[in-house]
Amino acid sequence: MNTKTLFAFFAGALLVACGTTKNTANDLATSLPIETSINLSDITDDKAPVTINPGRFTVETVTYRLPRVVQGTYSVSDFGRYIDDFKAFDYQGNEMVVNKIDTNSWTIANAKQLDKISYLVNDTYDIEVSGGIGKDTPFSPSGTNLEPNNYVLNLHGFIGYFDSLKNNQYKLDVTASSDFVRTSALQNVSSKPSEDGTSTTTSYVAPRYFDITDNPMMYGNLDVEEFLVGDIKIVLSVYSPNKVHSAKSLKDVVFKMMKAQKAYLGDINSTPRYDIYLYLSEGEEDSPKGFGALEHHTSTVVVLPESMDEVALAESMTDVVSHEFFHIVTPLSVHSEDVHYFDYNNPTFSKHLWMYEGVTEYFATLFQVDQGLVEESEFYAKILSKIQRSKSLNDAMSFTIMSENILKAPYKDQYLNVYQKGALIGMCIDILMREASNGNRGILSLMKELSNKYGKNKPFEDDKLIEEITAMTYPSVGEFLTTHVVGDLPINYNNFFEKVGLEIADGKVETNYILLNGAPIVSGDPNRGIFFVESVLENSFWKEQGAQPNDIIKSIDGKEVTLQNANAILGEVFGWKLGRDIEVKLERDGKEVIIKTTTTQGYTTGKALKVKENATDAQNALREAWLKG
Repeated sequence: MNTKTLFAFFAGALLVACGTTKNTANDLATSLPIETSINLSDITDDKAPVTINPGRFTVETVTYRLPRVVQGTYSVSDFGRYIDDFKAFDYQGNEMVVNKIDTNSWTIANAKQLDKISYLVNDTYDIEVSGGIGKDTPFSPSGTNLEPNNYVLNLHGFIGYFDSLKNNQYKLDVTASSDFVRTSALQNVSSKPSEDGTSTTTSYVAPRYFDITDNPMMYGNLDVEEFLVGDIKIVLSVYSPNKVHSAKSLKDVVFKMMKAQKAYLGDINSTPRYDIYLYLSEGEEDSPKGFGALEHHTSTVVVLPESMDEVALAESMTDVVSHEFFHIVTPLSVHSEDVHYFDYNNPTFSKHLWMYEGVTEYFATLFQVDQGLVEESEFYAKILSKIQRSKSLNDAMSFTIMSENILKAPYKDQYLNVYQKGALIGMCIDILMREASNGNRGILSLMKELSNKYGKNKPFEDDKLIEEITAMTYPSVGEFLTTHVVGDLPINYNNFFEKVGLEIADGKVETNYILLNGAPIVSGDPNRGIFFVESVLENSFWKEQGAQPNDIIKSIDGKEVTLQNANAILGEVFGWKLGRDIEVKLERDGKEVIIKTTTTQGYTTGKALKVKENATDAQNALREAWLKG
């Protein structure tokens, strides 16, 4: 994972969280669960009190940590930065000496006398404002929120662990206003109102620390819809601060999408329940700006702009949530030891981000054409866009080396390529398997076979995966992986398109109102704000309206455009539909220029992926198996 920078919403960077923990020595004299509590009814200065009662220790020194990195985020979050007033108390109520050994860790000596610890937690959404997206603040869907009307409880931001007790059971009490709606996939064991009835304490249990980090919650003035997709219970929780959108308005979209996903996956069905938590950002200065999602094994947290219209939000939910749901295949059912035995403080990373994120993104793109949610032309446009975006990154870097070193330079700056080239790697494997099997096998069948061999409780050996895949498939697949994934030779996609009767040709290409060939037609800097760049002249819509390079965008439909809210407002522009009345105020050489018009289709001259006029019957048949197999 990496925190979103300006316009990263358009780069399609989505995330995954997964992993379990190794068995270690038990330092407790009892088998009682670790008792934890979060008091949302006693928040002062946007800080929530947390108490941890670990039971009685039998060792002299213990270390308590908040995660430095959470599963699948592929960047340092340092949740210990948001902890204040950390204290430890003995059984007589006396405060004990605590030694903070690093950003996320506290050591307590004489641990046999330790009764409990307490601290205050700052929410990260507020820190985004002062720190800025891209300045080491957690990506919004992995962060925490403590607004008066809404609490986003990614529990890894509140609850930590003792080094040797990650496999101990946890009991979690969350106290909040009795009026609040609350959703969580964690097992709810009881609810107890306060004596005056103003607050309620809800108790949950988690089998181990991994389940604490893997089950987010949302509390507050939100609305919830529950429905079945086959035998999977879907719980959709939506917070829209201005009530622009609701769970009810999004229910049909999510149902249609997940029904198509379930049909595409077939017998891969590893979860009886799936939770979707959608936080819609107002786009104000104090609102979260890291748009996208964070995946958990059986849930996802999504942050998107509230200003998006219904159609644009539906499209974004389809793209974003479908990606996250496909993670029930990998890494839930297929993952390495690095994932299975995840170390929150000093993690190691698998070599196979091309599979975890790339194949997942490929499934999220392919299933839409396979199930008839989009036309083939739209699918081809998405594939070509991924090629163009991947070429803007380092196309001659070993994907396995990048994955294994994703927290380090220069590899961390290439992370977004897991959603571009990573998906294209999945496409190439799919086509090779279809070709070698006369259309009968593809990458989905490979993932099913790997799921059957491993499953969520058995990790594979990282260094042996490509050898195993080669043995399970065909020599051509092994050669491709060795050459283009382990090796650093760029992929010639034309070779793969030729197999399925496609070609990349020059032509008139439809474009939207903010991107051109996958790149924004705007930029920003602290002195000028947001402005058009040279490529605006290549967009027929804006050219016809008289827009010029270096025009500063002052407002769109009456909303002032700033560096702080640009992601939200431009996200809305990204979703504009034909026939929409718009008003854009520009500043050119110190003078105001107003564009007031109705949106029409914009075009540019560029490359398009399309079916060859002279494609053979064999090519057409292979393409049909690839897209509809």
